[in-house]
Amino acid sequence: MTLYEYDRSLGIENFCGVDEAGRGPLAGDVYAAAVILDPAKPIEGLNDSKKLSEKKREALFAEIKEKAAAWSVGVATVEEIEAYNILQATFLAMRRAVDGLSIRPSLALVDGNRNPGLDIPTRLLVKGDGTSAAVAAASIVAKVSRDHYMAELDARYPEYQFLRHKGYGTKLHYEMLDQYGESPVHRHSFLKSYYAKKGKGAPGGTGTKGEQMAADYLTARGCEILGRNWRCPYGEIDLILRQGETLIFAEVKTRGPGMLAAPAEAVTASKRRRLLDAAALYLSQNPLPLQPRFDILEIYLDGEGNFLKAVWLENAFQTD
Repeated sequence: MTLYEYDRSLGIENFCGVDEAGRGPLAGDVYAAAVILDPAKPIEGLNDSKKLSEKKREALFAEIKEKAAAWSVGVATVEEIEAYNILQATFLAMRRAVDGLSIRPSLALVDGNRNPGLDIPTRLLVKGDGTSAAVAAASIVAKVSRDHYMAELDARYPEYQFLRHKGYGTKLHYEMLDQYGESPVHRHSFLKSYYAKKGKGAPGGTGTKGEQMAADYLTARGCEILGRNWRCPYGEIDLILRQGETLIFAEVKTRGPGMLAAPAEAVTASKRRRLLDAAALYLSQNPLPLQPRFDILEIYLDGEGNFLKAVWLENAFQTD
């Protein structure tokens, strides 16, 4: 039985397929999609998105958007994943996807064996993305939509190379985490589980070690630490310090031996813009009669991970 034959065998009009993408990664939002196919406009090649090449998924994504009777994408954020757990966040994304359809479906055919709690009749279908055309279409829309989102994160956080691993726990991703620590888009609970299982302690690695060294270095030079790893929707500020009448927003970059690029080179133009926006938000919440300044602390480690030297770049970039 083909995927379309299965759908026709249901004998139901205007039902939607529902699937998710991004339950397993260490970073990024979880996505879901709901699709109502138009029987008069069949789409050739629909299948489980995991069995398709990226090029084929992109082509089918465009065709689904053109030919489907209705389609919608729902998202649950990293903050919601942390607050509710990944299963409940996935269900939330699914409900948002179904609620976003321009046509109210008579039934939702959901991939998997867990009921997401939709407000319409629901049928669960294990391996539905390889059984139903509508569910396969939803799996493609969810997957491609999330891949596009990960490309945006790659541009915002180029140091993590999200475009290469899409946030999944690859060797490269863990190497980047060891070097830079967590970003605001990482799922902290996922990282705690991994590091505890591997016996590596709390996530952060070289980046966390470098931040502590930077804090010690600046404190010894008369700075008062007002905040560490201050997070907001624009990103994270590593250190917030006061030195006399100056309020310092410091970005810490750590490098070990054999790394050719200077740490400060990782503070790209987009990163600077995010730091400026984050600092403006901090000041709106914490008005202080101080002159703000943006510094970079370069921390160099030897082959044993011990402190080698620090380079303090004061007024590293302007607020323009």
